[in-house]
Amino acid sequence: MRPRLVDWTLFVLAGLVAASGFGAWLLLDAQAAPVIAIHAAAGLAILVPLAWKFRRVRPRITRASAWDWRTPLSLFTAIAAIGSVATGVFWTHAQAPTGYPNGMHLHIVFGIALIVSIVLHVTLRFKLPSRRDLQGRRDALRWLGMLGFGALLLPAQHVANHALNLPGAQRRFTGSRGAGDDTGPAMPITNWMFDRPAPIDVTTWRLTVRGAVERPLTLTIDDLQRDDWTTTLRATLDCTGGWHSTQDWRGVRVGNLLDRAGVRPAARFVSFVSVTGYRWSLPLDEAREALLATHYEDVPLEHWHGAPLRLVAPGRRGFMWVKWVGEVVVLAEPDPGQWIAIFTSGLSG
Repeated sequence: MRPRLVDWTLFVLAGLVAASGFGAWLLLDAQAAPVIAIHAAAGLAILVPLAWKFRRVRPRITRASAWDWRTPLSLFTAIAAIGSVATGVFWTHAQAPTGYPNGMHLHIVFGIALIVSIVLHVTLRFKLPSRRDLQGRRDALRWLGMLGFGALLLPAQHVANHALNLPGAQRRFTGSRGAGDDTGPAMPITNWMFDRPAPIDVTTWRLTVRGAVERPLTLTIDDLQRDDWTTTLRATLDCTGGWHSTQDWRGVRVGNLLDRAGVRPAARFVSFVSVTGYRWSLPLDEAREALLATHYEDVPLEHWHGAPLRLVAPGRRGFMWVKWVGEVVVLAEPDPGQWIAIFTSGLSG
């Protein structure tokens, strides 16, 4: 491929990898599986244009006299690219801790660094491909070859994991490693960003249900633990920190609370708000099937697992399982402000 087309191929593939990696977090498990496969295949395919790029720029890098003020950015981009691919491959094969930082977090850091550096690189050297840069059928075959390379390496990884009995063979399709099922309090403890609330006094704590409802509710912990209100739901918590654990969760189904509050016809979403300010919303029909849990494995939730109340959202990634829930807000419109809240929650103390 001509140099300019190689650069734009790297840019497009990196964008696809970033969009698919981030987008998979937002989808239900059944929807996320093919997107994660695209993420992995595109991430492996990027090795091909990287090799072309390194071959072309190696003489300029090895001769100090050929350097200019943009050369360090090029080197940083190369390090970020190699690091993102290497940490992704390592995470899919090797055992890794569940704490911070682990291979998943390093992969995310390298990936963000790669996107930022490629955007800067393209901006500083911006030149759209011209007709002379395109070689028609040849370039189409090269692109197909790149994608095929990534698509073939992906199942090869799975075969190697199982044939060699590597830790990756036991991973969930999301890449998360098992952290013990039916363990309740022994589950790993991971907290989002700045969320570090003090233990909550359940004697004064209240859950409020408000918004697009006919009858706002204010409920105590005793209300939520009434035998005729509670139910058990088995669900897998798949944390974006790279681990998963399946538990029997006990609490109140959100649909029961909404029925008692009387949902208005305009309602479309349900937002779950933590005492830290963190919040996330689910479509109304999906929210009805979610659980507000007070217990796991027949024991009360511990503080760092979200006591006295946490959201259990089957099929959703862990960052949507809001901890320390204090409000349930029924909405008529989507809540774009939640994207700010999840990055600023906990900052006020």
